[in-house]
Amino acid sequence: MVNVRFNRGDVIIPMIMDFKNISDDDGVVLVKMARKSVAEYITNDKKITAPDFDKKFSFNAGVFVTINDQSGLRGCIGYPLAVKKLSHALVDAAISAATNDPRFSSIRPNELEKLVFEVTVLSDTEEISTNSLDDIINAIKVGRDGLIIEKDFQSGLLLPQVPVEYNWDTEEFLNHTCHKAGLPSDSWKHDKIKISKFQGMVFREILPNGEIIQEKFQ
Repeated sequence: MVNVRFNRGDVIIPMIMDFKNISDDDGVVLVKMARKSVAEYITNDKKITAPDFDKKFSFNAGVFVTINDQSGLRGCIGYPLAVKKLSHALVDAAISAATNDPRFSSIRPNELEKLVFEVTVLSDTEEISTNSLDDIINAIKVGRDGLIIEKDFQSGLLLPQVPVEYNWDTEEFLNHTCHKAGLPSDSWKHDKIKISKFQGMVFREILPNGEIIQEKFQ
């Protein structure tokens, strides 16, 4: 969606929406759409169509949808890179988190009112290009950054909120991201490991189908 703003002389300057200017209100829309997408798919076996939503979030962005129940994680899938329009990526990620996370069975319609939905919109990734262990640690800020670690055909990603939830320090965060990639925990200390960081804007329901807030970890 293109918003407009005015400068002196009332010259209209287009302001293209992207990761940097997603508002709290936009976050509410995104989380509600994640829930609606799952409800439509698991009850009617249909993918939701929403032209206004598609138009508003027509820029490419990475996104993850996380679904929790009272016991903890119920599904989490997303797109780490900006390979799709946010509107399409969100709907696809929500449906996949509900039905295709290999760690869990598919969500059933009678579960919906017991689930909390969370949406994380991702910035572009930035490679940490140094072999100095101290520089790697100093380049990462827990509560701000998510991590992607890659080696050959293996990769692992952890969202910015994960180390905060588990009270990890930076080294523990790196260790667990390596483990997520199926690598030894200390692999980040070796050459030929690609480490990238990104930021995320996290919006979630406080209670199932309840108020939606932006989560701030810093």
